[in-house]
Parts: sequence; C-alpha cells; structure tokens
Amino acid sequence: MPLVSIVVPVYNQAQYLPMTLDAVMFQEHPDIELVIVNDGSTDDTPAVIEDFLTRVRTETASFARRYDEAADTVEREVHPRYPQNRLIRVLHHERNSGLGATLNTGFRAATGEFCTYIASDDMLLPSMVSECLAAMERTTADFAYADMHVVDDRGRILRRFSLPEADFAACFGDWYFCGVCKLYRRSLHERLGWYREDLLSHDHELYQRFAMHGVPFVHVPKVLANVRIHGADRQVDNHTPGQWNRLFRESIALVREAREFLRTGKTPQP
Repeated sequence: MPLVSIVVPVYNQAQYLPMTLDAVMFQEHPDIELVIVNDGSTDDTPAVIEDFLTRVRTETASFARRYDEAADTVEREVHPRYPQNRLIRVLHHERNSGLGATLNTGFRAATGEFCTYIASDDMLLPSMVSECLAAMERTTADFAYADMHVVDDRGRILRRFSLPEADFAACFGDWYFCGVCKLYRRSLHERLGWYREDLLSHDHELYQRFAMHGVPFVHVPKVLANVRIHGADRQVDNHTPGQWNRLFRESIALVREAREFLRTGKTPQP
C-alpha cells in the first residue's frame, strides 16, 4: 500500500483541531503520515497537539466481546483507541506565516507517495483516501477530487456540494470546482512547484497550474469530507470580509487566466 501524507495546517483553531486529527487517524487506508504544522498559534493549539499525542500513545478503548456463562460475566476486549501504525510529525512556526507558507512547510516535510491537506476545522470521512486512491488506480489520473457536505459551526449538514466531472473548462473556466477534498501525487510538487505564498487562493492557483501542464484529474462522485462554514460571529483569517473579498478577486483573475488558456492553449509564464 502506498504511504499517504496528510498535512493539517493550523492557526488558532484549537476547538476544532481534535476532530480534524481524529478523522485523519481513522482513515481506512492503512499507511498514513500525519503532518501537523502549527503556524504560530496564540490560542491553546500547542496544548491541544500535545494532548493529542499523549492520547495516541496511551488511551485505550474496549468492547463487549464474550459472555462467560460459567462466571456469568461479559468479558471485554481492551485495545488502543488509535491506530498505532501512523507516522506523526509535528512542526511549528515561531510566528504566523500564512497558509501558503504553512502548507509548503508541511509538504516539504511529507514523505508519502500521495498527499493532501485538510483545514484544521474540517473533517475527512473515513474512506476518503482509499476512494481517491482507487479512482486514480482505475484511471491512471494523478489528482483525484471528491464531493463534500457543507456543515455549520455545530457540524450539522447544510447541503451537499457536488462537483463537476474532470474537465478543465468546468473545473477552472467557470469557477474553481475541484480542490477542497482531494488527493494527488507528491511528485507533482517536485515537477511543477509549490503553493504560492503571496496568494490566499494558493490551492486554486496550484491545481490550475497542474491542470494547465496536462496533469490528469478524476472526479469521485461521493461525499468524502465535511467542510465547515462559520457563522458571522466567527470571522477570522480568510473568513473576514476583507480577506474574503481578496480571495474572490484572486480567483476571478485565475478564472480569466483559465479562459485565456482555453482560447489559446498557452500556459502562462511564471
């Protein structure tokens, strides 16, 4: 089985981080490398990470396994709560550097054949890695992406977000429709570069760059992640109006670039 690296960038998301980390640990795929990058958080994130590492090492769970008729007791089987075959790396930025830089720190440290990242307030569903790997094996694609549930701050499902089939015009020429729940070959970074640290729409730009250079994509038409939308009372980072507006302006520029590529077939020069 190939090793899959999952990067979790985190900045001041301590209240959501345990759920995100648990969802990575309990992926059905057996060979997982978890790379946590704390981007200079000023909340309880460092303590949450340390607590998580302790729980992985020490916590147990149990289940009722067998009724002993002679003793009239139910025997329980005790086992480690977490899978014990995960590689876990924890990296820290002394100061907040932004999401693009945090992702690059994580992916440069990753060692898996395939890789992805998940925001520290979102959650991968258990079969995400295995379903995306299977789709890539069936099609020889190098990048797989799947549908999502959009959830509110309490985790309640607001709607399903179904993405288009793999097509440059549909995924990039209309708007950006492929990059939240995804898995791709790590070698693409070595061939085509990293996340741009000057952009908020760093993922949009990178995956469009992949596509413009002929990387084959495949869509998995299943919900494989929960993506959180925060309410008006939690406007932080990219969720503030100013940052959100900047993100949209960057994405509009990228859509225009995609449309020019569709018209001319020419890849923009870096």
